[in-house]
Amino acid sequence: MTSQPNTTAPPPAGDPGDGDGEANGLHAGLKNRHLSMIAIGGVIGAGLFVGSSSGIATAGPGILLSYALVGTLVVLVMRMLGEMSAANPTSGSFSAHADRALGRWAGFSIGWLYWFFWVVVLAVEATAGAKILEGWIPAVPQWGWALIVMVVLTATNLVSVGSYGEFEFWFAGIKVVAIGAFIVVGLLAVFGVLPGVHTDKASFANLTDHGGFLPHGPGAILTGVLLVVFSFMGSEIATLAAGESENPQRAVTKSTNSIIWRIGVFYLGSILIVIALLPWNDPSIKEKGSYVAALDSLGIAHAGQIMNVIVLTSVLSCLNSGLYTASRMAFSLGQRGDAPKAFARTTSRGVPMTAIVSSVVFGFVAVFFNYRFPDSVFLFLVNSSGAVALFVWLVICFSQLRMRKIIQAEAPEKLVVKMWLYPYLTWATAGLIVFVLGYMLTDTQGESSGRTTVLLSLLVAALVIAVAVVKQKVTAGRAAAVTEAADPADKVSVG
Repeated sequence: MTSQPNTTAPPPAGDPGDGDGEANGLHAGLKNRHLSMIAIGGVIGAGLFVGSSSGIATAGPGILLSYALVGTLVVLVMRMLGEMSAANPTSGSFSAHADRALGRWAGFSIGWLYWFFWVVVLAVEATAGAKILEGWIPAVPQWGWALIVMVVLTATNLVSVGSYGEFEFWFAGIKVVAIGAFIVVGLLAVFGVLPGVHTDKASFANLTDHGGFLPHGPGAILTGVLLVVFSFMGSEIATLAAGESENPQRAVTKSTNSIIWRIGVFYLGSILIVIALLPWNDPSIKEKGSYVAALDSLGIAHAGQIMNVIVLTSVLSCLNSGLYTASRMAFSLGQRGDAPKAFARTTSRGVPMTAIVSSVVFGFVAVFFNYRFPDSVFLFLVNSSGAVALFVWLVICFSQLRMRKIIQAEAPEKLVVKMWLYPYLTWATAGLIVFVLGYMLTDTQGESSGRTTVLLSLLVAALVIAVAVVKQKVTAGRAAAVTEAADPADKVSVG
């Protein structure tokens, strides 16, 4: 495949484009079934399977309120993003919207921060997947598996956007079936109608029988929020992918409207079943992980290996989508002049090859740091990208406040998705995000404490914003110089 420039010029500064996949160099290769599964799979991260045990141990049954609080936050943010993206589907999504609504510095900053977040995620997920695979086939070293996984998924993304969509369709399908089966089996066990399993611990009474619904007090709900908030990152991927779909507006509208039941079923539903199957303070939850412990409590054979397969699928799904997302954000930045122009070039199949390769190279570098300097360089990378999710959500709030007025003035018929109770609910959502960031500053436990994460993420954000402001001033200065040279002012001498 040879790289070729776009056949059309990129949209002017401040105009993210109209979202037409063919017009901006990308191809509309994602089918409706792909978008449906990308939307569903994007909200089911590996963190749900791996990280939920810490939240349950911290907040007890009250972790359901933590998930409900963060889930509500995500629903509101996605509603705002859906409003803007349905009116203007584009591969840059919220970065392109921020570019127009808040200024070039905002689109530049949040775009690069988001790209940084996902290339670090590539390293984290590649390492997690390699650990599972090494356990199955120890003859291949862990770094070897990480390399193999990264290369395979890079090749998949380089073929076409359709191949990415097909892989993600099956990855997400496995996750959906697994959680659906877990919920059904769990409910049957709780109601005592599942033959051949142990149900002596299964009961909805577990929600209140072991120290109450809030055994550690109401404050544990907020602590639980800090533990679960980042497992929701990825719900916005469908709005980036919509620009390469057959019907972008329909895809965005559908994914936005379905976010409520997706979070309700996959997060709240599955966690409720875990807590109902065995007491929240059962030591096995922390030792084995919440879902493995729940299955083990029913006496289901090979529960650990079953969950390893599901977790590996989630890891591969996250890697696949992470590489896709990082490359499309790089493509959009290149198209707007905020990244090297090569990032905006596509192959004959509509694939931004340079953007993909550049993203995966940084992912490989991060993997190297994970193995060579895990407690210094890599720890810094993880902590300094940790709060980016909240930054993205906050930028979406402020962008929507401005973009609603722009859309109403220019093309009100494009407001097919509307944020509820605008602007009051938007401001309330922004306030809640700021509150969560502030509460994170009170967490000082461990090397990856909330305070460390917020402060390092703010440091990196400040550096990126500084670069954006300097770049904007330099660009404006050059434009003024060109204008003056092209049309010099007439000077008249008065004698």
